Amino acid sequence: MHDSTAAPERVRARFEEHAHQFDDLYEDERWLVRTLRPGLFRRRRLAVESVKAYDAPRVLDVGCGSGRIGEFVLDAGAGHYVGVDFLTADLHGPFEVILAVGLFDYLPEPHRFTRRMFELCAPGGCVVGSFPAWSLLKGPVRKVRYEWIGDCPIFNYSRRELELMFGASGYDRVEIASPGRSGYLVRAYRT
Repeated sequence: MHDSTAAPERVRARFEEHAHQFDDLYEDERWLVRTLRPGLFRRRRLAVESVKAYDAPRVLDVGCGSGRIGEFVLDAGAGHYVGVDFLTADLHGPFEVILAVGLFDYLPEPHRFTRRMFELCAPGGCVVGSFPAWSLLKGPVRKVRYEWIGDCPIFNYSRRELELMFGASGYDRVEIASPGRSGYLVRAYRT
């Protein structure tokens, strides 16, 4: 097992090397991709629905990569969009919608991010995140593919862990859905 303090550098190296593959996932609308990777489309849909719930919201997309989801939320009515790869940038909120889709898979200390997102979230705003869950089919495949072969840490979550993490970070209402076998979609509100 690797030291978690090196995780951000290992994740950054992985994504810099394979960025085009992640972009391709969000652009491929073919039936086969939608069937094999439904989680990608569910999280994108939740991001768009969340943006549409506000009037021209300020949107922060943490772990945005090249901003593929940003294109969709801007089309959905976002008044302002900021995309950052890691939450170390000097950011000034508040933001009505904070997106963290495909981010928490790679964070050894996710509570630090949920707390910082709470600080940046406007009263009445929300955080939208996706969280992988261990499954007998995908769990071992992801472990081998990312950690063993790709030298990139991967983390999984349970519903209870998500409830505790978001509650401890200050969110008043947390909606957790598990629309498929691959994980959870979370929308957490700050009132």
